[in-house]
Amino acid sequence: MRVAFVSMFTPDHRDTPAFRRARRVAEGLAARGHVVIWLGAKWWEGEIDRFEHEGVDYRALTEAPAAGTFRSKLPFALRKADPEVVHAVNVPPAHVATAKTAGRLLRTPVVVDWWERDPEIGSRKQYRKAASKPDAVFTPSETVRTAVREFGAAAEDVTVVPNGIDFDLVREAPVDDGVDVVYARHLDGDANVGTFLLGLAELRDRDWTAAVVGDGPARGDAERTARDLRIDDRVTFLGDLSPEEFVPLMKGAHAFAQTATYEPFATNLLWGLACGCVGIVEYQAGSSAHELVEGLDRGRLVTSPQELADEIVASGELETMAVNEGFAGFDHDAILDEYETHYEAVVADQGLF
Repeated sequence: MRVAFVSMFTPDHRDTPAFRRARRVAEGLAARGHVVIWLGAKWWEGEIDRFEHEGVDYRALTEAPAAGTFRSKLPFALRKADPEVVHAVNVPPAHVATAKTAGRLLRTPVVVDWWERDPEIGSRKQYRKAASKPDAVFTPSETVRTAVREFGAAAEDVTVVPNGIDFDLVREAPVDDGVDVVYARHLDGDANVGTFLLGLAELRDRDWTAAVVGDGPARGDAERTARDLRIDDRVTFLGDLSPEEFVPLMKGAHAFAQTATYEPFATNLLWGLACGCVGIVEYQAGSSAHELVEGLDRGRLVTSPQELADEIVASGELETMAVNEGFAGFDHDAILDEYETHYEAVVADQGLF
C-alpha cells in the first residue's frame, strides 16, 4: 500500500509522544514493504528537498515549520505523492482539514492519528474541524476517544489504536532485581511524583527500595521532596533511560506506580505491566492509565498516598513475574496489524462511493 503521512513536525522538530508514534508507525510500515511518504518540514541538513531514512521517503514542503506555507503546498504534494491512504497527525489541526479537502478531490481516504489537543497550536474551532473532517480517527485510549467525540467526531469514526512496545525485548532482557517499586515518566508539571513519594514515606518502617526513571523540569522538586520526607537514601533518581536499560529494572521490580495527572496513553505503565509488575494507578480524570489495569488481576486503582502504600505492600505478597504474556498483544507488530486493517477498511469504503 502507498501511504502518505501528513505531519509538518517530526520528532526532530518537536520530540513529543504524538510525533514519535507517527514516525514509529511510518518506519514499521516501510519495513513491511509499504511505500511510505512523509510530507513535512525539512529536518535534515543539505540542499536536497527529499531524504530517505529507515525506508521512509521524507519530502520537505517547507525549509522550516511554517504552518501557512505548508498548508498551501500540501494539496499539490499529495497529488504528486498519489497515495492510497493519507495518514495525518492532528497537530497542527488546520492541516487535517486541508488534507481532507485534497483527499476528497483525489478520491483518497484520510485518517487522523489524534494523541492530544495542543492548546499552543491551533484553535478549538480548528480542532473541531480536524475531528469531524476525516474518514477515520485513531486515538491511543478511550479517554482520548471521548475527548475527540466532544470535538464533534462521530462515534463510529473513532477507533482506539494503543501505543505498542517491543515485547521481544521484554522476553529477552535480563532481570535486574535492584529495586522493589518503579515510577517512570517525563518529569513535568503533570508527573505528580509527590504522591508516589508520599506513599513511599508511609512505609518508612519497612524494607524497600524504589527508582524514579525520567527527567524534566520537575525532577529537582521531586528530589527535594524525597529529602524532606527522609526517604532519599532509598529512592534513586535514574534520569532518562532507554527501554534496553529500564526493562531489566522493571522485570525485577514488584510494582509499578502511576500517579500522573495527565496521560493520553500510559506507555511506561504498559512496559511495567508487560514486565510482570503489579500496576498501581492513582485514578486521575485527565489520565487514561486506569484503562490498562481495570479488571486486571495484577492491577490496582487507588485514590490516595495511603492506599498507594497499602497496595505496594500487598504487591509483595503476589507471585513474582518477569514477563506477563497477557500483554503480548501490545507488541509493535500487533499494533501495525491494526493500522493495516483500518487502512484497508477505509480504502474499501472509499471504493463504494
